[in-house]
Amino acid sequence: MKRSAGGVFLALVFLLSVWGSAFGEMNPMVAESIATIESQLGQIPSDGGGKRIGVLVITLSNPYWTEMKKRYEEWASEMNVSVEILAAPTEGDLKSQLETLETMVVKGYDAIIVTPMDPFNLIPGVLKANGKGIPVICSGPAIDAKALKDAGGRLDGWISATFLDQGRLAAEDMVKKMGAEGGKVAIIEGIPGAGQSEARKKGAGDVFASAGNVEVVSVQPGKWDRNLAFDITTNLVKAVPDLRGIYCANDVMALAAADALETSGKREGVLIYGTDFIPEARTAIREGKLQGSTTFSQAAWTRGAIVFALKLAGRATDLPERLAIPIMLATAGNIGNFEGWK
Repeated sequence: MKRSAGGVFLALVFLLSVWGSAFGEMNPMVAESIATIESQLGQIPSDGGGKRIGVLVITLSNPYWTEMKKRYEEWASEMNVSVEILAAPTEGDLKSQLETLETMVVKGYDAIIVTPMDPFNLIPGVLKANGKGIPVICSGPAIDAKALKDAGGRLDGWISATFLDQGRLAAEDMVKKMGAEGGKVAIIEGIPGAGQSEARKKGAGDVFASAGNVEVVSVQPGKWDRNLAFDITTNLVKAVPDLRGIYCANDVMALAAADALETSGKREGVLIYGTDFIPEARTAIREGKLQGSTTFSQAAWTRGAIVFALKLAGRATDLPERLAIPIMLATAGNIGNFEGWK
């Protein structure tokens, strides 16, 4: 179900007047993202009625996920919802993430929101939630639809940004800044096989391949790890001293790449882009340490996920198969527009 453009505008006015007080003075781009998301959800519940929602994320040791936790908790407080955010002990621990989901299933939540580490690891847990009649929303990278269906399971909803476009937007800006001269670039991906990492890598790689004057000299897995990305970059600039740019699949690795270049005395002339727009990246863009980061509003994402979960818990039928999240690129040229960004 979709609202008209006029409906989106009215929703935007409402959000700025009501939720602006909850989040301080709400950034207009955040409010617009929320309105765009809610335009896909039909009638919005006015009160959560004390519903209990479980949220399973990838890790709580990464700044991106700690910010998402804050946003979930802020909205839960405002919307009269009880929300519990859980994660596996370490990033990449597929078995522990599944075990955490299986524990969540027996807690009696009204709905569960999950972000899988890979397309397959949570399928047994989703099957158990299906058996208990608990709605499950996939948030972010997708659970493999065919494998889940073959196992006899289903998802009740999916909320996601287009991760391919995150890589694409960063690479397009990098190529533009490189100009007619072009040059050699590298990609540092996350964990191989992880949906968001693969899509961001492909989005950036497709742009570089079509540019005509850009050569991709290295694609290596940084596994979302700051130390590993630092070492990759240190070795990379030794092997490719005329490197012109690096796209990293998250900001933690991009910041590490910038640090490695500075330590090596090679920072000048190398463009570095990341994804997630974590607070440290925001500062780095202002200071010229990073050239950009692709982002979406975490406040919009988490509110959309909670509303989606509430509607599923209420057995609503006017819901999209996939709830799409708007994305954008933050750079030194537009960083002022991101004041108050959440």
